[in-house]
Amino acid sequence: MPAKIIEATISNFDQVFEGFNAELPKHKANLILFLADKDPATSLSWCPDCVRAEPVIYKKLGASSDDIALLRVYVGDRPTWRNPQNPWRVDSRFQLKGVPTLVRWENGAITARLEDHEAHVENKIDTLLADKCAVVHNYLDK
Repeated sequence: MPAKIIEATISNFDQVFEGFNAELPKHKANLILFLADKDPATSLSWCPDCVRAEPVIYKKLGASSDDIALLRVYVGDRPTWRNPQNPWRVDSRFQLKGVPTLVRWENGAITARLEDHEAHVENKIDTLLADKCAVVHNYLDK
């Protein structure tokens, strides 16, 4: 079953996130993928880890038979992301340290997280998509 994909940027995040949260009960898994913006000149992300992880994540989501919602959030261009005051670096709900970051969002909190160096690893994505209890346990053990 294809994932339901919603997109947000810094400028519209609050409104989009409110709608995403309202739909949480309708899906077996609710994920947020934080990515670097695409370079307008090349249409490619300025972040090589994002370029590597995105196709793997989408492949795994597409192969899942579960009803999954994905909120794809763009963190800004390179200077915006590098700013220590970037909204997702300082937001206590997310506290991003790198992109891409893929999180499982349940009941208003992150229950599992894959950061830049692991967001492309297929078996870790599988674990994040798996049973809620196993994922929560895995995240809390870190």
